[in-house]
Amino acid sequence: MKVLIISGTAYKGSTYTVGRMLAEKITSAKNISEVFLPRDFGEFCCGCTNCFGKGSETCPHYEKLRPITELIDGADVIVFTSPTYVYHATGQMKAFLDHYGWRWMVHRPDEKMFRKQAAVISTAAGAGMKSAIKDIADSCFFWGIPKTYKLGMALRAVKWDSVSPKRKAELEKKTDRIAKKIARRQGKVPVPLKTRAFFKLMSLIQRNGWNKADVDYWKDKGWTGSKRPWR
Repeated sequence: MKVLIISGTAYKGSTYTVGRMLAEKITSAKNISEVFLPRDFGEFCCGCTNCFGKGSETCPHYEKLRPITELIDGADVIVFTSPTYVYHATGQMKAFLDHYGWRWMVHRPDEKMFRKQAAVISTAAGAGMKSAIKDIADSCFFWGIPKTYKLGMALRAVKWDSVSPKRKAELEKKTDRIAKKIARRQGKVPVPLKTRAFFKLMSLIQRNGWNKADVDYWKDKGWTGSKRPWR
């Protein structure tokens, strides 16, 4: 399996360490790619809406984003890691995900997303992991990823070296469980009813949608009829 880790900070702290721990339980090191934000991509969406109305290649940051998009498309599993900043994901992670609004099911989802799995990991010294994880998991759902695993933990420490052996042991167990589930579902990830229902709704809307680029895309894929990206 090919695994991509997208880190919401360039600092290899506790959250990154847990993400790497999971990735290495899923596959060998040679099959793991890493993206660090904002080192590998640090642009803010400028709100031009070109990606929606004209195509993703018209985004002012397209060339900078393209290598990461290729990594996303080529991965079987995407592991998102973001420390909790003021009860949410990092700003650089949010800025990164903003650039993929055009890939949401309401616009032009990629069929490859419906066969992938994802994991979203966030840690904090105190609290806020749930909302930080939701910031990222929302995009996973709307991209069409059928299964997203969530792992959040309060570590009561700001450095990995200061995390208690008990909490590290808990993380080992949690990542073990997730890795086993990912391996079991690889190649046959079930698409949940929620995704199927939302996709059906979008297929009805896109028959006569409000955005020509989206309408043409859905019709070309055959998705306004009975064809679906997961079969």
